[in-house]
Amino acid sequence: MHAMNRRTDRSDGAGADPRGAHDTDVIVVGAGPTGLLLAGDLAEAGLGVTLLERRPAEISNLTRALVVHARTLEQLDARGLADELVAGGHPLTGLRLFGRATIDPTQLRSRFPFVLVTPQFEVERVLERRARRAGVTFRHDSEVLGLDQDTEGVTVRFRTAEGLGSVRAAYVVGTDGVRSTIREAVGLPFPGKSVIRSLVLADVRLTQEPDSPLMVNANGEAFALIASFGGGWYRVIGWNRHHQADDDSPADLDEIRELTRLALGSDYGIHDARWVSRFHSDERQVPTYRVGRVFLAGDAAHVHSPAGGMGMNTGLQDAANLSWKLAAVLQGQASDSLLDSYQTERHPVGKQVLRSSGALIRIALLPTGPGYAVRALAAQLVNRVRPLSRRAIRTISGLGIAYPAGPGAHPLAGHRAPDFRLAGGSRLYELLRRGRFVLVTPAGEPGVPQAPASGGDSPRSADDRVVTASWRSERRTALLVRPDGYIAWATDATAPAARAAALRGAVAHWTGTEDGASIATALTPPAHAADTPAGR
Repeated sequence: MHAMNRRTDRSDGAGADPRGAHDTDVIVVGAGPTGLLLAGDLAEAGLGVTLLERRPAEISNLTRALVVHARTLEQLDARGLADELVAGGHPLTGLRLFGRATIDPTQLRSRFPFVLVTPQFEVERVLERRARRAGVTFRHDSEVLGLDQDTEGVTVRFRTAEGLGSVRAAYVVGTDGVRSTIREAVGLPFPGKSVIRSLVLADVRLTQEPDSPLMVNANGEAFALIASFGGGWYRVIGWNRHHQADDDSPADLDEIRELTRLALGSDYGIHDARWVSRFHSDERQVPTYRVGRVFLAGDAAHVHSPAGGMGMNTGLQDAANLSWKLAAVLQGQASDSLLDSYQTERHPVGKQVLRSSGALIRIALLPTGPGYAVRALAAQLVNRVRPLSRRAIRTISGLGIAYPAGPGAHPLAGHRAPDFRLAGGSRLYELLRRGRFVLVTPAGEPGVPQAPASGGDSPRSADDRVVTASWRSERRTALLVRPDGYIAWATDATAPAARAAALRGAVAHWTGTEDGASIATALTPPAHAADTPAGR
């Protein structure tokens, strides 16, 4: 991609430049996982990014997320971060939902056929390091007060220990959590309701080590989860039907021991809590993720129950969807209308996550008696009906997410591109680290740079927006893969003229290239067109 000159922000309180100049390209508000990934993506694309965070730099975020699912790991792999995170975490090859219902991630066709147990602060650590290396301007201890937007940009007003300041950008993204100031500033409602109250969260030490780094169960009387944080610390999240209290009511170790005994059959010798808190869980979603030049992502846009551990993962995938689109628009490679597809694609995903996590928590918390029968039936269905089990793990892992494709589109369009080997030995997700579209064509087609016999960095840049590569196998389908790892376009056409025309049109549509001829030269008709990458 073309690299734009990075701009630094201005915080002298002078307000917006009357000529409409921007201090930076994008302002991201909120330094949680969603904001960090988004800011890092934009900065790596060469854009100026200012990240505003209310917390001082030395104060950690309140981390509630405990697991990273396969699709999120694939997104991190496309940024060169997944292997480090996996090495420091606990991969689980089985995940219990409620009672005896267990889903099997080993059946996933992914480089990451497991659920990774790792605390949110580890995810933030690797993302923050990347963002700083890419040149993101961090402004901690900056409380956002409001914003003003016009047809040319957005000015965000904030307060620091030194006084009032402002910064202006072309776009603003609010990733500032459930109590989002950005959401309030643009006047968006956050409709929904509390789904579970009086959840207790604590970091503790245990006398007895659990059988697994992630223990979870619910029986209608109580719900409890224990996850290893490393260094001898464990995170406990739990709920006791018989002990309901307001968020500001204190919680203690006796309450935590009781709810873990009720749900897990043991308290594992809980002791030495370094902190304990009580909170409630809501199901809420904004009606739109975009208001003019302002976007919402992560918990600022949607919140749901902790069942399934999909919260942080959904926010990270929001960021991966939005970042390449903002970069394309700001670099003049696409019109502003491309940004509307963020709402089209991600809002239904947020709604789906609310429904699936809501169903899980409601089944788990049904009272003993009728609840036992429902949980037993659900467990039996999940464990024995293979299509249902496969659907459950694909939903929770994020691998089942697909985006709408236009009428007449190839069946693969809109679906996640699985990782696969390319000619020369590289992988698709290694190639996605360049932040560009990837065009994969059959080996031996003229006009497409071919790989050397072995080794080397075989894929080539056909122009500044598209990297071309060839199948390692004899597959004949041509694919155009978006920077976020979803298939933008595919064809099985065999006629040279039809194939080349379709390819030129796809490249022009998705990358803003007026003439796709630099990439889509006349292609030799393949021997057959039946082989596709779906499900391989």
